[in-house]
Amino acid sequence: MTDTDIDGLPDDPAALKAAMKQLNRSAQQYEARINQLEYRLSLLLKSKYGPRRERFDDGQATLFDVGQVDAQPIEEAAAEPEAVASDPPKRKGHGRRRLPKDLPRERIEHRLPSDALPCPCCGEARRQIGWQTTELLDYEPAKLFIVEHARAKYACQRCQGEVVIADKPPQALQRCVAGTGLLAAVAVGKFSDHLPQYRMEEVLHRSGLKISRSTMGDWLRHLAEALRPLHAIMQQEVLSSRIIWTDDTTVPVLDPTLPKTRTARMWVYIGDLRHRFAVFDYTADRKAEHPRRFLEGYEGYLQADAYGGYDGLCDRGAVTEVACWAHARRKFHEAREVARIGASHALGAIGQLYGLERAAAEKSADERQALRAKHALRHLTAFKRWLDEQAVMVLPKSPLGEAIRYALNQWPALCRYVEDGELSIDNNLSERTIRSVAIGRKNWMFLGSDRGGKTAEVLMSLVATCKLHQVDPYRYLRGILNELPTQPTAADLRDLLPDRWLATHPGDRLVDHRPSGD
Repeated sequence: MTDTDIDGLPDDPAALKAAMKQLNRSAQQYEARINQLEYRLSLLLKSKYGPRRERFDDGQATLFDVGQVDAQPIEEAAAEPEAVASDPPKRKGHGRRRLPKDLPRERIEHRLPSDALPCPCCGEARRQIGWQTTELLDYEPAKLFIVEHARAKYACQRCQGEVVIADKPPQALQRCVAGTGLLAAVAVGKFSDHLPQYRMEEVLHRSGLKISRSTMGDWLRHLAEALRPLHAIMQQEVLSSRIIWTDDTTVPVLDPTLPKTRTARMWVYIGDLRHRFAVFDYTADRKAEHPRRFLEGYEGYLQADAYGGYDGLCDRGAVTEVACWAHARRKFHEAREVARIGASHALGAIGQLYGLERAAAEKSADERQALRAKHALRHLTAFKRWLDEQAVMVLPKSPLGEAIRYALNQWPALCRYVEDGELSIDNNLSERTIRSVAIGRKNWMFLGSDRGGKTAEVLMSLVATCKLHQVDPYRYLRGILNELPTQPTAADLRDLLPDRWLATHPGDRLVDHRPSGD
């Protein structure tokens, strides 16, 4: 404070005291604002440079006297006669892994010349007694080749005319030079391996032919149009579920009317175990009308984050909201930087709930529901009591206060997973599935247009569903493209869905060659 400021202070003690109180309030507000900005800056720096995994030692919750998390650990509570026995953890293997026996093998035999065979002791020629084999894992890049469809032509020798030609086999894409293997490779490269089209252009060029990225874009668009009936059937299957998991993420899209890209959305909807399909839906924005349109007529549970666009669906009673404990946990984890004691207690309480889920992972839905009703409810009751107590003690706009307010606002939906053993404690299933969009976004950067978004939603849906069913997406797409021209009815098209395809083509299952310890 300068001398001029001091001279301007009032001489009256009461007025001076009021001025000092005002200055003190202003200082507190500035300090709170500075702390809030520093907290946001630390979150930003951590999201860019720090570890992504939310590590937390459950023992930290017992270091501070802020209330007992639970008198009985989850592991002991779940260790009942019908509970799953905890097996000792498997140790990871050491040394070189064994090479898979089912991979194709090329045997090259090496023999000694005849002048090296005489025995140095007696001079008699040594006889072969066996082989010593060394295995090398090799790789051959993809290659382009041409398939010629030669159709025989017939003519009448007497009339010198009446020419007939053998029928041409049907193609998935008419008047397209690409075969089914190449189409499947481009689709899987873009939406499973996340390769931008310019990079696939370079890969194919090394194989002997330059194919422009614009040509590949046209192939993908026509391919999505041919496969859209399968996308529609998968959507019907998802809407027939008792439970739907959903999430959304941003997608940059080129817009010729703007100097930069605009932000669109990609949504994913996943059905229950009887309808396990992942259906992506591209929209130009994040308006609430989009999930309402997709979920029109749906009745059941909806596992989602706290996006307000779902509220209108759930308020009408046909859809029951189930919130995500991973989102609630993340907010307490972020608050540990400025409120370690309270946030650690909350993380310990949430860890108890996840411990119960790990103990019940191999149980049936009915057994899991019974275990939740017996043990999870009392943990939830104790945690709710702690949240109510802390809500009146911490600053509402502090990181811990915001985490507590989020949990209390979502509390009925957070507790709803206890009602049904098929429900999940969090929404991680859809988050893992939609992560493919985020990974692709870092590689191909943006979509070229809204039409490109509609292309992506179809092909992403088929690739993601293949991964849910452990189906090789390349073999699947190549196979159904050969079958698609001969499947005219909707009933026949259902046989081309990934789960049914795997039942009739077990060789298309993805083979996991990782050791059990990995």
